Amino acid sequence: MATPIIELENVSKQYDDQFAVNNLSLSIPKGEIFGLLGPNGAGKTTTILMMLGLSEPTSGKIRVSGIDSIRRPIEVKRIVGYLPDNLGFYQNMTGLENLLYTAELNNIPKQTARERADYLLEKVNLTESASKKTGKYSRGMKQRLGLADVLMKNPDVVILDEPTLGIDPEGVRELLKMIRKLSEEEGITVLLSSHHLHQVQQICDRVGIFVKGKLLADGNIESLANQLFKEQSFVIHVNASPIDETLIQEIKEIPHVKEAVKTKSGLDVYCKEDVSPAISRSIIDSGASLYQISNKDFGLDEIYHRYFEGREQT
Repeated sequence: MATPIIELENVSKQYDDQFAVNNLSLSIPKGEIFGLLGPNGAGKTTTILMMLGLSEPTSGKIRVSGIDSIRRPIEVKRIVGYLPDNLGFYQNMTGLENLLYTAELNNIPKQTARERADYLLEKVNLTESASKKTGKYSRGMKQRLGLADVLMKNPDVVILDEPTLGIDPEGVRELLKMIRKLSEEEGITVLLSSHHLHQVQQICDRVGIFVKGKLLADGNIESLANQLFKEQSFVIHVNASPIDETLIQEIKEIPHVKEAVKTKSGLDVYCKEDVSPAISRSIIDSGASLYQISNKDFGLDEIYHRYFEGREQT
């Protein structure tokens, strides 16, 4: 893994006898889009506030771009752009004026600020609305302006807390596409906090599943599936007819096959590795007709829900 730009080491945040964050260790390399995924109240926002130096951890260490968030919070704020879930702008000011005001607060020279604001307004498709007062902006427009706002100071890291909240589906697609594109073009690291699985899966390089203050698992979709399903990380979907109990039993006896479950459209075979050729032979040798056989990937939705089902049972 590349040199980490965000490092959390055994971080906990305790309120009385309750842990909002419990012994969290996490490393995010430069340029990565990392999704912090979990239900509301899981501790995601508390973690973000500690990274920004806005809340002090009970124990542990936090470094952003090598800077201690606890001891040097002002320096961290200079290199991090933060878009909260409930953002606000001066509604009697235009989109451009809001960006220029942010630039002034960050001591950015006027000429540089104007050039940067025009560039970012174009990137988030708000050039035509730049002179419109933000009180007239839709929720989606405000989120896009918020994205431009956090990028005004050329941050090393951008933290987005529920950035798609309250936006219509088309606006969500547009915003996610912009986040990915801006990350690639600006070379920034993005930490995206959300409880929307599909959105996280669309743009994140890695995902961390977060619940009750603990990071239960992290990795890309394939590694999360392997962590969760272990010896059942391959699923082969079979569309054949007829599928009787004798055929199902034969397929179960194929090496590396762990389970075979009949579905409405055929059969799902859970196995340790891809044994599609052996399954095909068994079906044809049995005299059944094979219409389709394909690998079925685990989506983040299935990983997430199956993971919590397993946790509830233990």
